Amino acid sequence: TADDGSATETEAQPEQPAEPPVTRIRVKGGVVAGDVKSIEVAKGDTVRIVVSSDVDDEIHLHGYDLEQEAAPGKPARFKFKADVEGAFELESHAAEDAGKEPLLARLLVGPS
Repeated sequence: TADDGSATETEAQPEQPAEPPVTRIRVKGGVVAGDVKSIEVAKGDTVRIVVSSDVDDEIHLHGYDLEQEAAPGKPARFKFKADVEGAFELESHAAEDAGKEPLLARLLVGPS
């Protein structure tokens, strides 16, 4: 048998575009649970972020000006194309309103 490591015709599958990874962020009591996330992508990549919160909140991605509502059991979901290079902050309005640190994550978009 030929065992040269090459795939046979039946094993070859059409290329499926990979689903972009999902960054999951948890907010407890209006502040991020754990460390502030750093999300690094290349320009043109699809970005997916899911923010779950135990309080009613509004999650805002500066620079892209995207806002999503979050509530207990109803996470804020972001899915967008990173078409602007730079560093952008994802913040919790509930934390900001309570005088707490609002920063949940930094999105860093580099050249493609």
